[in-house]
Amino acid sequence: MLLFVDEAGQDHGAMPCEVLAGVAIAEENLWNLVKAIRSAERDHFLDYLRDLRTTELKGRRLLKRKCFKLAGRDIDIEPTELPTLAYQCLLKGRDACRTGTPNKATPREIVAYHRSVLGFVEKVLDIAAEHGVVVFASVVDIAAARVNPELLSKDFVYLFERYFYYLKAMPDHKRGLVVFDELEKTRAQRLIQQMASYFLGTETGRFRSSKIIPEPFFVHSDLTTGILLADLAAYTIGWAWRRGPMSQPCRDELKPFARKLHLMQFEGEKPGDAPGEKWRLYGITYIDDLRGRRDRDPPESL
Repeated sequence: MLLFVDEAGQDHGAMPCEVLAGVAIAEENLWNLVKAIRSAERDHFLDYLRDLRTTELKGRRLLKRKCFKLAGRDIDIEPTELPTLAYQCLLKGRDACRTGTPNKATPREIVAYHRSVLGFVEKVLDIAAEHGVVVFASVVDIAAARVNPELLSKDFVYLFERYFYYLKAMPDHKRGLVVFDELEKTRAQRLIQQMASYFLGTETGRFRSSKIIPEPFFVHSDLTTGILLADLAAYTIGWAWRRGPMSQPCRDELKPFARKLHLMQFEGEKPGDAPGEKWRLYGITYIDDLRGRRDRDPPESL
């Protein structure tokens, strides 16, 4: 099993939440998933986006507010015309970027491109569901109290906890790999050290390492379909998945995508505190405090 992981909102910019998202894909389904998504690219744009775009394919670029605004313009375009017009828009944009000249895309081409983008994202999420993709995410309040940076933070711990119980329900021989979007080298080294400290240095971590291989892989996001899925999940959930006490701003236009991700989330259980007790677990969880119990409740002075 492969868990592709990406994040959104960690720069505390426009997004109202930090999100650490993972999408789990069985290795036997991965190539069929990749082929289906590549086919969807050609259906919507006549070619692969990585060959037509000059910027990396990211949720924050595909699903920005402007995309919905332009797609909603009152311009009649037959659905059969969209791929060709979107392709022309991408070609003209790429040429303008390479030559430093103004973009000559027409209004019809621009509208067609943005409608094709929204149709493509919807299709990608449907393909993910059809191929058994399971969604995990830790959604963190921007104002959440922080922990010692040397420790693996709660958003990672919660994500790995749910991944562990997802794997635990599978045959004993099944193990899970973790694949991250490429990070700056210092951050990657710190994350590797934090994971090693957790999975080797804590009782809970050692127990969970029986199913999760705690040596992560790092890949280029623009070359890896699984990371694209995780990125779309992180961005969409951060803007449109809301439950219980959450009061962060929400983008209503992203809610249909968020609902698709919500339906793909892991659902399972883990042992409770009392004998025979079971606690329900969900793949997407909200965290308003990143500190552990010991950090929140320091020992009383004597």
